[in-house]
Amino acid sequence: MTQQSLWQFVSEQHEKLLAQITQHLELTFLSLLLAIIVGLPLGVLIARKRKLSGSVLGVAGILQTIPSIALLGFMIPAFGIGATPAIVALLIYALLPIIRNTYTGITGVNPAVIEAAKAMGMNRKQLLFKVELPLAMPVIIAGIRTAAVINVGVATLASFVAAGGLGEFIFGGISLNNTNMILAGAIPAALLAVLLDKLIAVFQKIKYQDIRKFWYIFPVIFMIIGAGYWFNSKSDNKLQAGFTPEFMGRQDGDLGLRSVYGLNVNPKVVNDAIMYKAAYEGELDLISGYSTDGRIKAFDLYVLVDDKKIFPPYFAAPIMKTKTLQKFPELEKTLDLLAGKFNDSIMTDLNYQSDYLNKTPEKIAKDFLIKNKLYKIPQNGNSGTVRIGSKIFGEQYILTEIYKMLIEGYTNYKVETKTGLGGTKICFDALMNDAIDFYPEYTGTGLLVLLKADQNIISRVSKNAESTYDYVNSEFQKQYGIEWLQPLGFNNSYALMMRKKQSEQLKIKTISDLKRYLD
Repeated sequence: MTQQSLWQFVSEQHEKLLAQITQHLELTFLSLLLAIIVGLPLGVLIARKRKLSGSVLGVAGILQTIPSIALLGFMIPAFGIGATPAIVALLIYALLPIIRNTYTGITGVNPAVIEAAKAMGMNRKQLLFKVELPLAMPVIIAGIRTAAVINVGVATLASFVAAGGLGEFIFGGISLNNTNMILAGAIPAALLAVLLDKLIAVFQKIKYQDIRKFWYIFPVIFMIIGAGYWFNSKSDNKLQAGFTPEFMGRQDGDLGLRSVYGLNVNPKVVNDAIMYKAAYEGELDLISGYSTDGRIKAFDLYVLVDDKKIFPPYFAAPIMKTKTLQKFPELEKTLDLLAGKFNDSIMTDLNYQSDYLNKTPEKIAKDFLIKNKLYKIPQNGNSGTVRIGSKIFGEQYILTEIYKMLIEGYTNYKVETKTGLGGTKICFDALMNDAIDFYPEYTGTGLLVLLKADQNIISRVSKNAESTYDYVNSEFQKQYGIEWLQPLGFNNSYALMMRKKQSEQLKIKTISDLKRYLD
């Protein structure tokens, strides 16, 4: 297959790209306007009552140090998914530079000027609007510029809570090993940050009297952007769908649903960490997911039957370079002890223990090995270090811990784990660059994402699990010098799922049933 250029990708996806840029700007402007409305008065307040300055700036500073993903996570219980939690999180991130610069600008006004204004008989209100704010305005606008740039960057994470924006392309590209998709989101985001910074910089050169005229325009802009975002977020679909960024760009995902089933549900893009609970709570009706995910059981979801077989086999197996097997000669036979020890129900139960019962991966791994009479006390570990990587979801954490305990119990190797490496691209790049020695991968991902097989090959080799495994193992050895060890025995394929009660009420059992219902 010929490599698609960035320009070709942008040309094909220009409508979606424009929609994401619009969503990104709306998120940024709405949160920035709200931050100005909240932050400017707070800055004035602590400039007047300076005993409060330490507390207010301290709280704003602490809020800004909270990791972006964590802050979005904190917003979900209160505001659900969509634009609201994203805007609140962005508002919080924008507060510190606005409050601090307002306070600094006002307190930095020359005391002699203040005394002269008081001598002329100005009251506190006149002093603020005719002396302090005009002189402090360049500093205040500098704070707004900083907040705007911060918000453009953080807004890329809004896609994790189904708020849209350029993060959809960025995180989808990372998951799909698609550099063009990453650049299609990252380049516009960087340009928006620069352009917005330059635009706001213009206001620093305008006289305060002229800037005051814009205060009457801001509420109108706020209402227009807010109404536009609300209108665009409305869906006419009978069912509200939410898919992960990776699922949106895959042939065994949204692309396959459109081409094979003719299914176009106009889904929101949402992170799988919150997707299952959103379905359980009724915020989403249809979601993409993984067939062995423990949250299916935890949230009483029903997996729709893929009656036209667009999801190929996804059997898990460790992958590593041939030279790694030569470097650690005991590794292959040790890892093959797990071959066939799993099935779909076993892996689903292990995931359930992690996702719902909140057991640690270490506890789950040890119990599994003990149950299967494979657990041994770790040895000295003085024959070298094996580095195991994992993607960023619970199943991979569990498998990594099982591998770690198995290797340390059956060999004299020490194990170092590098968990939560993100999506397929990051893990595979780490393997190719020798940052890790192996990680658990899935045959379907190897076929579609890493080998990028054409449709003829996919149709030929995905009829059964053995054909898929044999093909990816052979091609990986030829192209990358990487071998697939024996599969573990479970098939964690993609799936569409709904709440079980809803699927029963609507009599939707298969994806074709879903298509007929929507039509």
